[in-house]
Amino acid sequence: MELFSSSWAALRGAVAGLADEDFARPSGCAGWLVRDLVSHLVLDSQDVVITLATPTDAEPTHDAVTYWRLTDAPPSGDDPLDALIVRLAAAYEDPRLLLFHLDDVGSAAGRAAALADPAMRVSTQDTVLTAGDYLCAYVLEWTLHHLDLVAHLPRMPGPSTEPLARARAMLEKIAGVSFPAALTDRDALLVGTGRRAPTDPERRELGETATRLPFVVG
Repeated sequence: MELFSSSWAALRGAVAGLADEDFARPSGCAGWLVRDLVSHLVLDSQDVVITLATPTDAEPTHDAVTYWRLTDAPPSGDDPLDALIVRLAAAYEDPRLLLFHLDDVGSAAGRAAALADPAMRVSTQDTVLTAGDYLCAYVLEWTLHHLDLVAHLPRMPGPSTEPLARARAMLEKIAGVSFPAALTDRDALLVGTGRRAPTDPERRELGETATRLPFVVG
């Protein structure tokens, strides 16, 4: 849960450091500008607040790893929710309004997480998890989107060592693979999720795993 808080704070801090012109640049999410990604983070924040306010007495059905599932292909932008996010982002017009909204809802999500009982059971998307597992699952979300945010903004700080390592370990468990040690955690995440193609040396290191790429989590 501490890693949830630190990775979320780092991602929000990176967003807060964006210049107005950065919002119109591409992000690491195919088809999304930076402003679209930030709009998505607003909805993620809302999901965290809603989920932590939705306790249940039911037995857990998932944990931090099984919460995620592999999908067949990367997002195409045709999904109605993806399309809605793009329209919402465009509706802000002034990037400062989008920043204000993320800061407002994102701060609430951070406070709700800090106050949550890790053993509390919560319900979301037809699953039941402990609050601790739910928040741990989001370390993968925050880390991947932090990489997306800075993909075309080399001056911006990326995620730190600990969330990168945790996210890599989670992706390996979700996909049932072990990425070669020659790949850094950052590269394992980028290549593993299809955010960039592997180089020829990386493909050789990956071996049979290269034929299964990408591992798209959702």
